[in-house]
Parts: sequence; C-alpha cells; structure tokens
Amino acid sequence: MDQIRISAKVLGSVALEEFCPRCYWIKLHTKALPFQIFPGIFSSIDSYTKRIVHAHIDGKFFPDWMEKMGKISGYKKVPHFSKFNVVVPDFGILLTGTPDDILVCAAGGHIIPDYKTAKFTENADKLQPMYRVQLNGYAVIAEACGFAPVNDLFIVYFEPMTDEEYAKARCAFAGFDMTFRAHPVKIPIDMGSLNDAMKRTREIYDLQGPPIGRAGCKDCECLNGIMEACAARDGYLRLP
Repeated sequence: MDQIRISAKVLGSVALEEFCPRCYWIKLHTKALPFQIFPGIFSSIDSYTKRIVHAHIDGKFFPDWMEKMGKISGYKKVPHFSKFNVVVPDFGILLTGTPDDILVCAAGGHIIPDYKTAKFTENADKLQPMYRVQLNGYAVIAEACGFAPVNDLFIVYFEPMTDEEYAKARCAFAGFDMTFRAHPVKIPIDMGSLNDAMKRTREIYDLQGPPIGRAGCKDCECLNGIMEACAARDGYLRLP
C-alpha cells in the first residue's frame, strides 16, 4: 500500500465534530492547497512565546501557570521537522510534526506543550478532540526519537489582554507592550484516539475517489462553486 505522509496536526482534524471526509480526501491527495497565507507576525509571536518560557526556566522563576504543569527542570531542542517523524507500519503512515516545545520534568520524563495565542473559549474547548490526537501524535514521535518517556501533554493558551485598562497602562514612546495571560489545559494521553484517526485516514485515503462531503460544509460549497465555474467555461467535471 502507498505510504501516507501526514502531520499530527492534520491527522487531528479527523476527530472534529464538523469533520468532512471529502475535504480530507482532497487534502490527503493534494501536496499544496491554494489561497493559504500565514502572516509572518504569527511566527514571530510563536518564537517569542518559546523564548519567554525558556527564560522562566533558565531563571528558575516558575509562575503559577507553569507550576500547574508540574515540576519542570529544563527543556530540549526540538528536532528539525525532517528528523521528527515515525513510520506506523500498521496503517502505512509516516507521521510527522513539530511540537512547540519539549520540557524536561524534574523527576524524569518529558512534557510536550502546544502554545496557542488565543483566548480559552467554548469554541476552543470544541477543538480539544483535535488537539488530543495532535499531541498524542507528537508523543509517539517524541518517544521514537529518543525523548522517552512522555509524561504529560498540555495546551497552553496565551490570551492577549486587550481591555482598555491594559492599553492605558502599556503606552510608551517607542511603541506599546501587550500582556498575555497563560491558561494551561492538560490533554490526556490517549493512544486509542490516535489509532482511530490513523485507521480512518487509511480508509479515506484508499478510496478511489472523494467520498460524499459533510452536509453544510462551507469548504465543499466553495469547491463546488469553483468546479461549476470551470465546468461552465471549460467543461470540467464536478466532483461528487
């Protein structure tokens, strides 16, 4: 069977309530999707977040939100994505990904956190099934790459404080500062959810054509519009 190369993040989408098998099939069989833009500011924020966490650890200053994650004694350099992967032969999958950090527990073992620049809201809670698969995927890769054992998994929400009172207190001649409030959420270690996602991925990938999409899927509606426009101009066939 063909080997499927997939990131733990994309794999996690299988667990979402609004998962669409048609969109997923297309994503699995397409190397790159159009109209995707990732503003550079988010990469800068991600890098700065890691530096802040590491500065806390280097200075042995552990605020309450870090204490909630357990006793942390250090951190390790995350390998390049080309070296952070594992083959899962049962499903013919090459599982890839790059975790935000690998933290060292004082009593031994590791913690894998995923940092989110976002408020922890009801909608964020709905995404936790996806994060569960994603982080458990990182755990499997990490242990295969020599970072065993992985003791805990966390989503850490860094919520921007944008209220007027914060804005007034952080004005400066050189610019302004923005405060972030951290909210860690523990994600259970659950290999069952990971295996279920890989099994479903294999089943969808092996279909000869795209399956019927989820009713009400906005992406499917957009794709249908594109296909209909192409069909009207060039006689292209509309995907099912």
